[in-house]
Amino acid sequence: MLEINVHNETSRLEAVVLGLPDDFGGTPKVEECYDPKSREFVLKGLFPNQQSIIEEMNAVLNVFIKYDVKVYRPENIPSLNQIFCRDIGFVIEDKFIIPNIISDRSDEVDALAYLHLQIEEGSIINMPENTRVEGGDVMLCNEYVFVGYSEAQDFEKYQVSRTNKAAVEFLQIAFPNKQIKGFELNKSDINPRENALHLDCCFQPIGNNSAIIYKDGFKNLSDVDFLTDYFGAKNIIFITKDEMYQMNSNVFSISPQVIISEKNFHRLNDELRKRGFTVEEVPYAEISKMEGLLRCSTLPLRRR
Repeated sequence: MLEINVHNETSRLEAVVLGLPDDFGGTPKVEECYDPKSREFVLKGLFPNQQSIIEEMNAVLNVFIKYDVKVYRPENIPSLNQIFCRDIGFVIEDKFIIPNIISDRSDEVDALAYLHLQIEEGSIINMPENTRVEGGDVMLCNEYVFVGYSEAQDFEKYQVSRTNKAAVEFLQIAFPNKQIKGFELNKSDINPRENALHLDCCFQPIGNNSAIIYKDGFKNLSDVDFLTDYFGAKNIIFITKDEMYQMNSNVFSISPQVIISEKNFHRLNDELRKRGFTVEEVPYAEISKMEGLLRCSTLPLRRR
């Protein structure tokens, strides 16, 4: 059986699912885009091509090999974008949660069926039908599970609202020993610079007690105050609107000391090194055009 165990975002990674770039379906039509950044680059004629995506994801694969991480991949479904596997399942403690995601992406879940069969049946949780959640909105931080979500008025209004209040409430019932804290996020279907597609697009814990935060991704400044108090202002790297747009908060931790980051995040990477982190730089700028980056394309199964 496949052992799963995740309590936070930064403990030493032992097993992970890495998205699959081999047959992503090419450039979608504008009306087929379900996030504003993909739409922007389709309209510009600059949507990434197959070869660039393969090269970028292979760079991440090579980092995992370097650090002896066991890597699983989704099974290939022809002409389907399977890069952002974070959203189609996530692990909390020793439970694998299968969420209800938007219908445009529902076929992606089938690609992990072979993994579900390797996990003890009692360790799989299927989310109730009334809940909606994607893994990019679920952030583990030891005693806390932070969840980006939208209240009903935004959830029903925006295509980019992917997690509802019912999901937050269900996770609290499913994990009574955890503190489930929801953060409302700012949403825009048309402007990627005003849209926090998921929580990891504006926030991420790093190291043992640090974080990256984009303040204006949060609808309520009281939530930013909570996180500032929780981590301590000196332990937070605050990023700008442009850095958020470039996906600077969407890095990925292999351990408390090692972070995979996009090679063009010059200010962030320099700051991380100043704070004692080892930064494994990879090219990921093409994939970022689809409003996702390193955390979005990884699904941790086991951390030490």
